[in-house]
Amino acid sequence: MSDDNNPAGGPQGPWPDGPPGPPQGGQSYGQQRGGPEQGGPQPGQMRFQDPSTTAPREPTLAEQRARRQAEAEDRERAAQAEQARLAAEQKSDSRRKLLIGSGVGLGLVGLVAGWYLVKPEDTTAICTTADGTVVENDDYCDEDYVTSHGGYVSGGFMFLPMPGGGMQQYRYNYGGSGSPGTQVRGGSFTKPDGANITTRSGKTVQRGGFGVSGGSFGKSGA
Repeated sequence: MSDDNNPAGGPQGPWPDGPPGPPQGGQSYGQQRGGPEQGGPQPGQMRFQDPSTTAPREPTLAEQRARRQAEAEDRERAAQAEQARLAAEQKSDSRRKLLIGSGVGLGLVGLVAGWYLVKPEDTTAICTTADGTVVENDDYCDEDYVTSHGGYVSGGFMFLPMPGGGMQQYRYNYGGSGSPGTQVRGGSFTKPDGANITTRSGKTVQRGGFGVSGGSFGKSGA
């Protein structure tokens, strides 16, 4: 083409046949010009991943260490809780045994102390005449002996027939002393309640003890 065809008389532009028209069919200028098509995602777009075909990402070393540390801490807390539970059970069992043992011990101590507090007193009964003269034969103050020999009991005295006629009176002295034919020394003519009373010959006049009142057992001349 010659410059004669250029009305302006200047050089021709880059399009000898005139500038291209607007893109047709949705094509861009680059596509129209034969440029490369853009196959990948454009900036600002997200790629869709299918869960059924996408492999999970392996945890990093830091994540693995953190997971192992968390599991170890959970095991340690569980072990500490179990130890605390066992310790509490042992403490409760020990306290229960201690209370039971203390109760038994206190019961035994109380029983022994009560026995010593109410332990019956041992007392010796001496047969005397009405005026307090000690006689050698303890049978004169025994109720069975007196009644079997024609005597009787009245007002705490034993009335025993005498060979020459009349009655001789006898009674026990408790806790006194003296030899036959002498006046009794000390003691009392009143029977002590709850005491173990025996004569000098070993005959039981009264047995004392728990719940036993004077005169409940044996025979007495008072």
